[in-house]
Amino acid sequence: MNIFENHFKEIENLVLKNRSHLNLNNIDNLQNVSLEIPPSQFNFDLSCNIAMVLGQSNKLHPNNLAQKLKKLFLDNIENFADIEIAGPGFINIKLSNSALIKNINFILENNKKYGSFKSNKTYNIEFVSANPTGPMHVGHCRGAIYGDVLANLLKFNGNKVIKEYYINDYGNQIKNFVESVHHRIIEIKEKKPFPNKENLYPGEYIKDIAKDILNENKELNLTDFDQNFDFLKNKSLEASMNLIKDDLKKLGISHDNFLSETDIVNKNMVDKAINNLKEKNYVEEGYLDPPKGENIKDWKKVKRLIFKSSLFGDDTDRALQKNDGSWTYFANDIAYHMDKVDRKYDNLINILGADHTGYIKRIKSAVSALSDNKTLLDCKVCQLVKLYKNGQPFKMSKRAGEFISAQDLLNEVEKDPIRFMMLNRSNDVELDFDFDKVKEKNKDNPVFYVQYAYARINSILRSLKIKFTNKVELNDKDFQLNEIEQKILRKVFEWPKIIESACNKYDLHKIPVYLYDLATLFHSYWSKGNEDEKYKFIRDEKIKRNEIFAIMNLTAIVLQNGMGILGVSLPDKM
Repeated sequence: MNIFENHFKEIENLVLKNRSHLNLNNIDNLQNVSLEIPPSQFNFDLSCNIAMVLGQSNKLHPNNLAQKLKKLFLDNIENFADIEIAGPGFINIKLSNSALIKNINFILENNKKYGSFKSNKTYNIEFVSANPTGPMHVGHCRGAIYGDVLANLLKFNGNKVIKEYYINDYGNQIKNFVESVHHRIIEIKEKKPFPNKENLYPGEYIKDIAKDILNENKELNLTDFDQNFDFLKNKSLEASMNLIKDDLKKLGISHDNFLSETDIVNKNMVDKAINNLKEKNYVEEGYLDPPKGENIKDWKKVKRLIFKSSLFGDDTDRALQKNDGSWTYFANDIAYHMDKVDRKYDNLINILGADHTGYIKRIKSAVSALSDNKTLLDCKVCQLVKLYKNGQPFKMSKRAGEFISAQDLLNEVEKDPIRFMMLNRSNDVELDFDFDKVKEKNKDNPVFYVQYAYARINSILRSLKIKFTNKVELNDKDFQLNEIEQKILRKVFEWPKIIESACNKYDLHKIPVYLYDLATLFHSYWSKGNEDEKYKFIRDEKIKRNEIFAIMNLTAIVLQNGMGILGVSLPDKM
């Protein structure tokens, strides 16, 4: 249980015990009651909406019910020292000193687990899954970091998580990629110029792959493309995936599973998946108009197998076969998702790029059909990233070709600020990433400001030769907090709510935003001490009050837990 659950239980038990006295005939909607941290201007520790929730369901005026509840709570709950009714019926609660001390001790004892709640479910998160035709571009970085941090968050709450990469190593793009490598091999061996041909990959990294293949296979004659296709494909894809894995490693990311689209096709898993849908009467043979955005010249109105995805909320039914009768990419993807369904995860999550928004309904429909609506698939889209340097859009490197690579980004900025800033805005809005801003050592650089708060706490402990602790001696009679300490403590109390909120809809940006707010409060306390003697942390070479020591420990615990989830370091010194 967390702090909110403990205090809610006190309220719930008392209300249930006194429901007749309160004229509460209907309490079925008690699950809609919540405890929150009120806005700072109210100067209270908790705020409860119970009077509004139960007032509505029992046709009682919320303010009148709130007044009755106020008296009931103050008479019976020792942990509540004062109550104020605000607005339409919010019950704002000030906790007693003993309650505050109990909550502080609870956090100190839970330490690395503070904020977590037991879930114990199984998740498969598929993310990155970039076409293995070259190094990662900056757009992949955002989705990669989002997927990795989501896995960390779910693990923090006790879930089992598999991080998966689906290698799209089948189809025309792969053929074009392998052909590009082959032309570079011919260019190196026979001095023939690289052809100016549409769909080939021009990046400098293609030359590196070609050189490596030649160096490792000097005796082989690689001139004939068709004869050497399978060999070149395997070698080229291996080299390309090594580039991607290297980029991911530099970002602090690793996957548990790598699954190949080619393997899925070669193992006849597509046929099995389509037969599965046929048996359920979700596939029919018929005609379709060309999909929106498709080149009409390339589309023939031929009879083909069609998945009835509109039965599951999709805008239209979807083709499973191309004009020539071969399987579409979507059919292959259905087979991959059938494999995931068969592995019996509680939840499937796909992290997609901005260009895949239109793909969500059809793949969710497929998972619903394959699992008989038993497996939940969530799809989260990460929008585009715009890079700026010296106030100007950042230019791509020639090595990558037509995109800004992850390595371009890593050449400019270290892993920590990349991870933090990629999550600092909601994933469903475009992100402006300013190289100059993330290198600044001030309040305008959120990652620095959070790290610096932790370093400052450590500097105090070092100077006094003391360590973090999970026990601070506090007593009711002497317990006192100044106004800044109260704000910090309430912000620390809010941490479980941030975790809960981030988990509910996978709104990961709430974590770095919260950590920045907490760090800002701590820095304001530090600065206040420089201006006013009574706010100084240290006197006579020791921490002035145990309450200050508790605040330092609590702040450090939350910063450690939060930055741990983000996969961002917290240096002791800066």
